[in-house]
Formats: sequence, structure tokens, C-alpha cells
Amino acid sequence: MRRLCVHLLPLILGLGLAGAGLALAAGLIRIPDRWNPFAPPVIADAPNLLTGWKIARLKDAPDQCLTVLKTGPLSFTPVPDRQTAETCGFENAVRVGNAGDPRFSSGFTASCPLMVAWSIFERHVLQPAARRHFASRVTRIDHLGTYACRPVRGGSTPSQHATANAIDIAGMVLADGTRISLPHDWSGDDARKRAFLRDVRDGACEVFRGVLGPDYNAAHHDHFHLDMGRWTICR
Repeated sequence: MRRLCVHLLPLILGLGLAGAGLALAAGLIRIPDRWNPFAPPVIADAPNLLTGWKIARLKDAPDQCLTVLKTGPLSFTPVPDRQTAETCGFENAVRVGNAGDPRFSSGFTASCPLMVAWSIFERHVLQPAARRHFASRVTRIDHLGTYACRPVRGGSTPSQHATANAIDIAGMVLADGTRISLPHDWSGDDARKRAFLRDVRDGACEVFRGVLGPDYNAAHHDHFHLDMGRWTICR
């Protein structure tokens, strides 16, 4: 089925987005929802080459985004749109608390599409990597924040943080008490932790649009920057 769906993608693209949408709606093209670019993402589905596109479409569909997010494990509350400066603020956002499994080191506000991406990443990338390398699971996420009204470091372009569309992850704690942190373990002595963090980084690139870590530059030596911005980068 996957091979058939991949072969249908050129047809969909050849029809154009509008034509393909009409054909799908009319039942002229029948493919599973996970391979249908116009169907919303499903957190239970493993990421594929359409996942980023599906999540991006949630930016302009707040009700649908909340519906998708409710099917995941996050405890959240929708928050009103807010503009704090000309290029800063957030819309289609949620407040995530520090309860849950895994729990976050503190609560934060983030865009709903970012949290859909996070939920997919946590289920299909983060936890499987923890099981492979440690036979355990992640129960705590240490983060450095989401929303911050500022430009990209060293530049003038607004950061994805300026619209709550990015989260910085500094480390994790496993159910067995093992603590893993970017500052100490990315280049540390523990080979399992190094391999785990690289698997997490590589898997994040299958879900998020922007993934920056210690290999990118000195400003990211102590965290993974994960965002759902316009540009694709995996470093």
C-alpha cells in the first residue's frame, strides 16, 4: 500500500493542489488518510514525507489543530491570540502545564502546530529511542523556553521563538532516574547517551521543520532548537 501511495503522489502534484483536492473530495483518488496531504495529521501515525505539510496546514485551522492535539498525551489549555510587538506575539496557541507524562520542567505557551509536532515526535522518536538505548522511557523534559520576543541570535530576522513556534530542549530524565543533558552528554564519555541524543536529533528532523543542535553553532551547544517555521534545516 505504501508503494502504491508513493506512486500516486506525482499524480496528486501533477493535478495541482486545487485539482487534487477536488479529485480526493470526489472520490476519484482513494488513498489512506496518512498519505492524503489534505487529511489532518494523526498523532498515532508514524511520521512520513507528508507529516510536515499536514502540520503546517494546521496553522490556519485552529479548531482542527486543537482537535488533533486532544488525541495526544499533552495537558493543555487554549490561550487567546496576543500581539506584544510588531513582529512578536502568538496565535493559535496553547498553554502547556508541567504535569503529564512526560512532564515538562515548567509550563509554557506554544503554537498549537508546534505541540502537534512535539506529540508526534515524543511518541514516534523520543520514546522509541529511549527504549532502544536504555530499555526505559523519558518521564521529564527539561526545556529552556518557547516564547521570547527577539530576533535570531546574531541577526535581525525575528526568531521562531517570537511567535511561540519553537521550543528549546536541554535534556531529559528517564524513568530509571538516568539524566541526559545536551551540555554534558552530546560530547561526553557515555557512548549510549551520545548515540541516544544523535538518534533524537535525526528523528526530530523527520517531524520538525527546523532542528538545530550542538553541531550547528556555539549558541546551540546546550540544547536542541525545534521549530515549525518556514525553512527546513537539520543540523
